[in-house]
Amino acid sequence: MASLRKPVIVRKFSRDWVAGYAGAGFGEDAAAVEILDQSGKVLSIGWDAVKWVCFVRDFPAGEQANPERLLQKRFTVRPRTAGLWLRMTLTDGEDLEGLAANDRSLVEGAGLLLTPPDTRSNTQKIYVPRQAIQSLEVVGLIGAGARRRGAEAKRAEAQPELFPANPDAE
Repeated sequence: MASLRKPVIVRKFSRDWVAGYAGAGFGEDAAAVEILDQSGKVLSIGWDAVKWVCFVRDFPAGEQANPERLLQKRFTVRPRTAGLWLRMTLTDGEDLEGLAANDRSLVEGAGLLLTPPDTRSNTQKIYVPRQAIQSLEVVGLIGAGARRRGAEAKRAEAQPELFPANPDAE
């Protein structure tokens, strides 16, 4: 069973960050994000101060400059996972790429949930609030293999059977 609180690192535009746990109602249309920090205090951070929220595997151990360990912010090759390949410029001028689900969450909600370019890093998902995005570009739509399998199934149905199940039917 999944935990109700996920480990996150909240990066602010002021370049400082907070590590803690986000609640189950994260990302809904609230005025602020509530984080339970590692000392047990509940912090409320306004979305206007948040640059991004990274869902991480573990918290940094003494790493102050880049606690998210988000070294790769752009894809080096075309991603293979299905979704929308997005490139955005944040309000502080930093560029970020990621894969978003091709669903209604792109136009609704308080922000975008992205899969980062390097899924082997400490950061598993990135949540970017809408007010932190200056410009957004759709680089490409990466399709799922289900469409190809559907076309192959239609071709297979069109082929007549060599040995029919009921030979008396002919």
